Amino acid sequence: MNFLITGGSGFVGSNLIKKLKNLNHNILNIDKKESVWHQDVSKYVNITDESDLNNINYQADTIIHLAAEHRDDVYPKSLYYEVNVEGTKNIVKLAERNNINSIIFFSSVAVYGFAEEGTNEQGDINPFNDYGSTKWLAELELKKWLQKDQFNRKLVVIRPTVIFGPRNRGNFYNLINQIYSNKFLMVGDGKNYKSLAYIDNVIDFVIESFNFSNGEHCYNYVDKPDMEMKKVIHSVYNALNLKQSEFKIPYYVAYFGAIIFDIISILTRKKFSISSIRVKKFCMSTSFETSISDIGFKANVSLEEAIIETVNYEFNNKNKDNVIFYTE
Repeated sequence: MNFLITGGSGFVGSNLIKKLKNLNHNILNIDKKESVWHQDVSKYVNITDESDLNNINYQADTIIHLAAEHRDDVYPKSLYYEVNVEGTKNIVKLAERNNINSIIFFSSVAVYGFAEEGTNEQGDINPFNDYGSTKWLAELELKKWLQKDQFNRKLVVIRPTVIFGPRNRGNFYNLINQIYSNKFLMVGDGKNYKSLAYIDNVIDFVIESFNFSNGEHCYNYVDKPDMEMKKVIHSVYNALNLKQSEFKIPYYVAYFGAIIFDIISILTRKKFSISSIRVKKFCMSTSFETSISDIGFKANVSLEEAIIETVNYEFNNKNKDNVIFYTE
């Protein structure tokens, strides 16, 4: 098959392209960032620039739309809308212009906002930030495209939770690194649940979606079962072969202490690693349900195995490469 991938130079895209190459598919990656692994199939294109897209001479069977502004510190905030919404509109025009009838879109569980535990694909859409809002607006644009010819077109929307794995410099890596560096302090009792997704399993699900029928498909991507935060922490300590401290900081002590850092940050315009929102996110449950098992999909790697593989690559591997991807 021929795949056009947007934003394929990032963490998910680079791993996906690697897998597609191994399966002997044809790929064109369009991205405004240089690919560190796949220069041979990549082209500089900014999806917000229609003239860039008009110059693409590649007939794809499926578009895998990954390109997005997603970091917490995007400035100006209008970039979220320019890339995530207007960029998606341009991708829709590209699909229509080239008679491409299959789109796989990476959205996010951020469309649910501070969702109730167990929120599934039918959960209320209530984003709390620009990233979640613009991901939902992008979904709506793609739904409009599908509805124009839903019997001949296919739209797969994947809403992943936190994706982690080797080379990913997101929040999960930062947690492991804090433990490795002996800078980690446990906040709260750790009984809150966290939904996580391992990169290899996510890629396998994308491959599975190639076989879906025409029409609309929407799935939260979560590797089940969810883990309590204290179990995640324990698994990391074990993988690093380190002894875990029994000391815990009560949640409200840490939260109100972090507010002081928020105030100092506002006054000095400096960013700190400690903030009230980070403390809140760490201690709250972010547990989502998914219907991926309904189609018979089963992840090949358990979360505990995934944590061990990630820790071993990052901290127990003398031969690792220098490739890293910043995702949050």
